Amino acid sequence: MARPAAGAGRQAQVAGLLLTALLGACANQGEPPGGPPDKAAPRIVRVVPESGTVVAGFKGDAVIQFDEVIDEVAGGGGGGRGGGRALAGLARQIVLSPVAGAVKVSWHRSSIHVKPAEGWKPQRVYHLELLPGIVDLQRNVMKQGASVVFSTGPPLPHATLAGTTLLWVEQRVLAQAVIRAAPLPDTVAYATVADSGGDFHLTDIPSGRYLVWAIQDQNNNRELDRREAFDSATIAVDSAASLVLWPFVHDTAGPRVRSVEPVDSVAFTVTFSQPLDPHRPPDTARVRLYALPDTTPVAVRALFAPAEYDSLQARARAVVDSLQRLRDTTARDTARVRPAPPAAAARRAPAAARGAAPPASDTSKLRRLLAQRPVPFDRLVVQVAQPLAPGAKYLVRVRGATNLAGATADAQGVLAVPAPKPAARDTTRSP
Repeated sequence: MARPAAGAGRQAQVAGLLLTALLGACANQGEPPGGPPDKAAPRIVRVVPESGTVVAGFKGDAVIQFDEVIDEVAGGGGGGRGGGRALAGLARQIVLSPVAGAVKVSWHRSSIHVKPAEGWKPQRVYHLELLPGIVDLQRNVMKQGASVVFSTGPPLPHATLAGTTLLWVEQRVLAQAVIRAAPLPDTVAYATVADSGGDFHLTDIPSGRYLVWAIQDQNNNRELDRREAFDSATIAVDSAASLVLWPFVHDTAGPRVRSVEPVDSVAFTVTFSQPLDPHRPPDTARVRLYALPDTTPVAVRALFAPAEYDSLQARARAVVDSLQRLRDTTARDTARVRPAPPAAAARRAPAAARGAAPPASDTSKLRRLLAQRPVPFDRLVVQVAQPLAPGAKYLVRVRGATNLAGATADAQGVLAVPAPKPAARDTTRSP
């Protein structure tokens, strides 16, 4: 009788395992089929406090309520400014200002709760901005953000500050730049994030004088860290104001010479460790060249920025090509060349000569803005008054090279002119 009991026990155990696996599989299944798939992005249905209201003595959390459950985002909530750590989870989608210190952001299934770590301050106008990117459980993404403005005492102001951020060295827009505008003499700033075109807007701020910063927030902590590009400007905001900010890396040490390379027999390029201020480029009085080893001075004739030198070279090549074509035309037997019909000559004539409208100039916003400042450069082309000796070495000294932040330094480097290669020996001839 013991064997059947043991067999029955094993059967019961196997049945239990199968039932557990079946129940687990059912629990991991998604929503039952039948309805249309959800393709709509989450939608805001309520905010607390409401935008445009005055809520004196406000103590609770600011709440953004959605019409469905939103994704908590990997990493969960996190702190805002103050701690230097990168923002994580939903904290990356929230900008609350003006606050000093961290911002507490928490997920509550279909809502986001926000509160400054320092608490809500009386007599302050707050901006709560929700950035695009909120995701629901079906991975539908909100492509539009939202902004809530409320006051804990004073009436709501209506001044506006707008602008554009451009990376000065890279000559392109700075998308997602962190913008901070502190009403002077205060240091607690209103904040926002520039859009993909580098544009930003701060509405409903008090009139006054502001110190405005644009930061290339590379580590996503919304603070200015070492080696991050930034720019700042002071501006008076009455009813509306706008400005362009040009972030760049602010080096406190002046430029050094990184390399010196020959260009041709009378020119060489000096490459610096950082871009030079195009408003204060070195002149011939600050660049010295000495033949080694006896340091005999060699006269420097001219200095060029790379773009300027390339333009001069292109024009020189065009002149040479034009003269060559003229010589070729003169050398031909023109007696047999029949004159071109008037229609053909007209087709070959420039468009302006035929009365056609010239091509429309590029009036794009980016080009117009970039034209406001000269382009920084980290190279100089030096032209000397006499040919450089093949195989020789020269000492190059630059006094007072100035970077974009105004830091200056004396720099030097060595130019090695390559020696001509020996002619290939003809091994086909017999001795």
